[in-house]
Amino acid sequence: MTPVHAGDLIDHYQIDQLIARSGMASIYKGTDTRTGKQVAIKIPHPEMECDPIFFERFKRETDIGARLDHPGVMKVLVDDDRARVYMVMEWVDGQLLRRIMGGRKLPPERAVKITLRILDALGYIHTHGVVHRDLKPENIMVDADDNIKLIDFGIAANAGARRITFAKLSNTMGTPDYISPEQVKGKRGDARSDLYTVGVMLYEMLTGKVPFQGENPFAIMNDRLLNNPIPPREIDPTITPQLQEIIYRALERDPANRYKDAAEFAHDLQHQDEVGVAERTELHNWKERRSPRYRQVLFYIMLALIPLVIFGVLLYVAKHT
Repeated sequence: MTPVHAGDLIDHYQIDQLIARSGMASIYKGTDTRTGKQVAIKIPHPEMECDPIFFERFKRETDIGARLDHPGVMKVLVDDDRARVYMVMEWVDGQLLRRIMGGRKLPPERAVKITLRILDALGYIHTHGVVHRDLKPENIMVDADDNIKLIDFGIAANAGARRITFAKLSNTMGTPDYISPEQVKGKRGDARSDLYTVGVMLYEMLTGKVPFQGENPFAIMNDRLLNNPIPPREIDPTITPQLQEIIYRALERDPANRYKDAAEFAHDLQHQDEVGVAERTELHNWKERRSPRYRQVLFYIMLALIPLVIFGVLLYVAKHT
């Protein structure tokens, strides 16, 4: 397919302007010439349209978006007999959460309000068998009243759907700053993985920093597996112990220890006075930093111990025979 430019007409949609471009697709602001309404149009790059794996992912995103109907989820509009592969979505006025955050702290009341609205939308998609898997501030639109819409279900998964892997889609397991520990380990992740990411974003909204950092994506993911973040109250003492505890519950490495669903997470945010504060080791040992080399050292120590263990076993057998 030929590239698209402003002014082009695709079926009954006029292309107005380029809004964003990724490695796989471009998003344009457009107009439905039948109704005059503004829409967002996502068009794969020509070289991607012929890839069967990408096409299946694109179709999955379209199908998921078309069947979800919630004010906190961007709606996908469906037409028959399109001239090429593309996706049409409702146009949303507002700003990305990333731009609102802008590397600075939000007031706790606003951060909690936005988080509650994200959790409301997540609760809806999770009960409809969908896991987003790539939540991040770039995938959340916020309007003037702090209402939100989840966008970009490009790597979302239907419960029970077969897994698709594709080398060019390096972000199929999520974005390094927001990916859950189980996804770092190569697992598919479930609704609790989305809740982990909400915990990361709440931490960032309250402190102006992401909880895990590094000079590259692999270092960030290793930091998540090996270390504990700086306690939010160390960065901003005005954060209450109860709100800090809520963040820690969302950021548990083991999914079984996290909030079981979005409703439970939201309940604690709405009733912070009822949240019991645990005596966590994370509050005291966060300064102890371990690197991936720590695991390597342990590995080599174990290798060195193997001959000694074997020798000890043989010696014990020799003495008792």
